[in-house]
Amino acid sequence: MLKIGFVGWRGMVGSVLMDRMIREDDFKGYEPIFYTTSNIGGEGPDIGIDIPPLSDAYDIGLLSTMDIIVTCQGGDYTKKVYPEIRGKGWNGYWIDSASALRMSDESIIVLDPVNRDVIDSGFKLGIKTYVGGNCTVSLMLMALSGLFASGHIQWISSMTYQAASGAGAKHMKELIAQMKVLGDASGALLQDPSSTAIAIDELITRELRDKVFPVENFLVPLAGSLIPWIDSPMESGQTREEWKGSSETNKILNTARPIPVDGLCVRVGAMRCHSQGLTIKLDANIPLDEVVDMIDRGNQWVKVVQNTKESTINELTPAAVNGTLEVPVGRVHKMLMGPDFVTAFTVGDQLLWGAAEPIRRILNIIIELCEG
Repeated sequence: MLKIGFVGWRGMVGSVLMDRMIREDDFKGYEPIFYTTSNIGGEGPDIGIDIPPLSDAYDIGLLSTMDIIVTCQGGDYTKKVYPEIRGKGWNGYWIDSASALRMSDESIIVLDPVNRDVIDSGFKLGIKTYVGGNCTVSLMLMALSGLFASGHIQWISSMTYQAASGAGAKHMKELIAQMKVLGDASGALLQDPSSTAIAIDELITRELRDKVFPVENFLVPLAGSLIPWIDSPMESGQTREEWKGSSETNKILNTARPIPVDGLCVRVGAMRCHSQGLTIKLDANIPLDEVVDMIDRGNQWVKVVQNTKESTINELTPAAVNGTLEVPVGRVHKMLMGPDFVTAFTVGDQLLWGAAEPIRRILNIIIELCEG
């Protein structure tokens, strides 16, 4: 029986992964062992079966007894433990939600509804490291998998509108704290029928610029504002988050000819779910209905939303998609730049398809391939 170790199951991505695995009855047919960085010997999660006490996540000897290790612990953990355990000769399967190993030659970025052929080929070649991709890249590929498969995409500009949860749990809490400050400060004016919107706006602006406004994590206000910068700077003028668009897309697809993907990444005041405005350059003037049909047939989770106000505002928002595996694509139409330009807007839960779900699915795929 396979022995599978889980690390980082308490964090935001890890807890979403645990929830999905319990819902899908994934904890069966193997021996799950849970590891911790802070509570050795403590009680593990309730997964419906008996499990041993928590083991030390830094104990290379214990980790080396695993056939598969699944980690959502983060990049620092990966950078410390992965080279050490591989250096000790461990030849098991390493499945990781962090970005540290994504661009390594020995890894495959996994998104099986899009690149199952790449995964299967890698497995046959003996690849043992499988990594979840960048959340916005994964969501874009899920949304446009049918169009990518058609081979008609020349390049894409993706303008992203990324939720607070993409930065982490502390950032989500800070966004709510910022909203509370603004709500409390404007409460009296909101209750006064004679108050003007201009007066409320002036008050809110003063609060946003007040030195005591809670910005410990974001460094600047996000509630009532936005932040057009995510991640570290690159020499190209991009941020690293923007750089991932092209580099990870082409690695996931294993493209023979790289497809340029570029744009700006912006943090917005949504709690969860990333959105993207896409400008797509095609290699031909393909009729719009054919483009829509390609998108719609991409995978079972993509959903084309009619380009109407009612459908768009009800189906194409973080509020509508949060907590679901559905990846809606809407606002699809030809652009004034020319008949080979198409625009679209998509939104998806980045904690699911952008993080936990590809990890859950690659674990099941590897188990199936190992046992097959």
